[in-house]
Parts: sequence; C-alpha cells; structure tokens
Amino acid sequence: MKSPVVKRSIVIAGHKTSVSLEDAFWKCLKEIAGSRELTLSDLVASIDTERHGGNLSSAIRLFVLDHYRAQLGDHLTGGPSRQAGGAHASSVLGAD
Repeated sequence: MKSPVVKRSIVIAGHKTSVSLEDAFWKCLKEIAGSRELTLSDLVASIDTERHGGNLSSAIRLFVLDHYRAQLGDHLTGGPSRQAGGAHASSVLGAD
C-alpha cells in the first residue's frame, strides 16, 4: 500500500518552511519526537542542523530510517547499537 505524500508547514528556528513526506514518515517522526519529549519542530530543527547536504525531506527520511535501524540493532544484539544507524544516527539520535 502506497502512503500518500503530505505537505506540512513547520517552523524551524523561527522560519516557516514546507516539508513534503509520506504520511508514514510523519507518523514515525511524531512518535520519535513524543518519545523524546520534543516538539515536532524541535526535532526537525535538530535534523536540519545535522544534515550534510540534500534536502530536508530526504534528511528526515534518513533520520527515521536510522532511528529504527538502531532500535532493530538493539533488539537483535540485546543492547545499545549506534553502529546500526551509522554516524548520522549517533550524532542526531542521541540516547534513547
């Protein structure tokens, strides 16, 4: 089943911008922000700050992928695994 792309406005560092993501990524992003007790805007701002080129939508998708890959690595190894998420995960994801 294909998840439709949803365009949303978000404020990052006091500036309003539009981000287009599939609905599944928006849901995951909200889940991650909630688990870290962050607003969606704060989480997206940190992703924006840490990205190394590419557009913000792509950076968010990679962040969500890294987050869940790290969780899967934790589950499979029985402990914290930042290696599974790569360098980006260790700098942006922080401790869960």
